[in-house]
Amino acid sequence: MTFRFDHATQVRTIGDGVFAARVHDGWDIGGNANGGYLLALVASALRAATGRSLPVALSCHYLGPVNDADVTIETSVLKTGKAFTTALATMRQGDRVIVTALGTCGDGLAMGAVEHSTLVMPAIPEFERATPRGETSAGLPGLMNNVDVRLHPDDTGFATGSPKGEAHVRGWCAFRDGRPVDALALTLFCDALPPAMFNLSGAPGWVPTVQLSFYLRGIPDGAPVCAEFTTRELHNGMFEEDGSLWNASGELVAQSRQLALLPR
Repeated sequence: MTFRFDHATQVRTIGDGVFAARVHDGWDIGGNANGGYLLALVASALRAATGRSLPVALSCHYLGPVNDADVTIETSVLKTGKAFTTALATMRQGDRVIVTALGTCGDGLAMGAVEHSTLVMPAIPEFERATPRGETSAGLPGLMNNVDVRLHPDDTGFATGSPKGEAHVRGWCAFRDGRPVDALALTLFCDALPPAMFNLSGAPGWVPTVQLSFYLRGIPDGAPVCAEFTTRELHNGMFEEDGSLWNASGELVAQSRQLALLPR
């Protein structure tokens, strides 16, 4: 069985470090491809270019919107080490640059004897008991046709005109077609929940991402992942959003931070 996410992130070699890809419709917010989806597509090219399976650390800058279009992704390997390989990637639609990214990929995560953690998975109803996004918003973003987002019931007020007054959102992410959640899926899910600031301003709309960083911190177990996003600062029409994703067991599997513009 070919899952929709695998089809939508497929890349094909067409030259030395150059890949052809398609930005598929149905992974968009208001007609613009979701930033996490574009990150996943770039991560696919970086994995192919480096020959390593895990997207360990990615920094992606968004230069223009795109949707339902053929693109090319040019890559250049900067360094190959024992554990990781780092490369550059540039996505183009014709002559127009859409995304530029720097990524480090590996075949596994480094292990160490010393551990320190202050992040704890939030208290949230189980996936089956959380509120499906389809019950919180009319005219759902196209992304929700493919991603099953279920929110903490206390975090859905933005959709009914009653935001809770805190830039904070919690929920679960899974694929609607049952695809197991893996490391590549996390690059999508780090941008799949409604922006946390919606629960502060109650102003849904397309939120353009300026820059998005992703860090792989563990290996998903294939089941839905729990996500929590928080915004602490909103100034001059821009805000940051910090995200954390966990396996249901409470194991942290990814972190993210993005800088974004207020809804348009």
